[in-house]
Amino acid sequence: MPEKIGWGLVGCGDIANKRVAPALKLAAGSQLQACIRKNPGLLREFQLRHQIPRAYRDYSELLDDPEIDAVYLATPVFLHCSQTIMAAEKGKHVLCEKPMAMDSQECRRMIEACRSRGVKLGIAYYRRFFPIVLKIKELLEHGSIGEPILVRVTLIEHTQGALEAPASWRFIPDQGGGGLLMDMVSHRLDLLAMLFGCPHSVSAVTDTRAFRIAVEDTGSLLIRFASGVHALAFASHCVRFPLDDFEVFGTRGQLKVSPLNGSELQVVADKSEIFCLPKAGNVHLPLIEDFNRALFENRDPLVTGEEGMKASLILEAAYRSAQFGEVLKFSGWDTRIL
Repeated sequence: MPEKIGWGLVGCGDIANKRVAPALKLAAGSQLQACIRKNPGLLREFQLRHQIPRAYRDYSELLDDPEIDAVYLATPVFLHCSQTIMAAEKGKHVLCEKPMAMDSQECRRMIEACRSRGVKLGIAYYRRFFPIVLKIKELLEHGSIGEPILVRVTLIEHTQGALEAPASWRFIPDQGGGGLLMDMVSHRLDLLAMLFGCPHSVSAVTDTRAFRIAVEDTGSLLIRFASGVHALAFASHCVRFPLDDFEVFGTRGQLKVSPLNGSELQVVADKSEIFCLPKAGNVHLPLIEDFNRALFENRDPLVTGEEGMKASLILEAAYRSAQFGEVLKFSGWDTRIL
């Protein structure tokens, strides 16, 4: 293993520009060696802005670069599976944006490709590193609010992106895999899986209420976990007043974070408290530093492919439930959603 991990950044869009590229340059043990984008003018602009040594327009050429040890895939969801498999075949480790893939079958192909080639696979569910989320986990494990009964997740974020022409890939079914459930609620479903384990059942309804798009702009999920915990999740792009709540109600108290991207955790219980736990200035930094350490220490990253697939399984069940009016039952994380 080299002294520093040589990274190739695949995809140079908004999140890559604001957070991923700066984090890859700043993270301990990292060197951002190359980037790739199809548009030559935008590629050159991105390369200069972030002072990246090499720029490619062809993914195969980037993978042939001997100074690239790992790739960060910041590309549309429909490309994740094929790009991960190509990277694994070239012996490159992969840190892939969320949601992991278009469906659980693609997730399994990605996991197997990386396992068979002996490379690491991580998924960018960076909220798992939020101090506020880790505190929630600690409080639940210590029984601070008794037995958890209900989790309520509310995400309202108005968007102008659905009005753009041509439409963003996030609003095109065969590129993003779905609408805001895939794009934004996936982060919250990942946290639910982290905190409460495997579902027993999933049901959902989705609608397109305000925008002329081919995917949902509003959705609701009801999840019953194997532990008995119920989770209600509602999300919409249609309401102009933002809301991002994560609440847990137990037999002896309540936890509330509002907004989830904020720093304040309210605990109402026998001993009521307010914790102030700011997240990293660049939320991708802890994720990337953990992945770097995983490579140096020859261990799995915190958010493996197997962990990343859990949110995809719940999403797959939710979309099927919404389409056919079914309640989807789980027999474990190896459940196949047909």
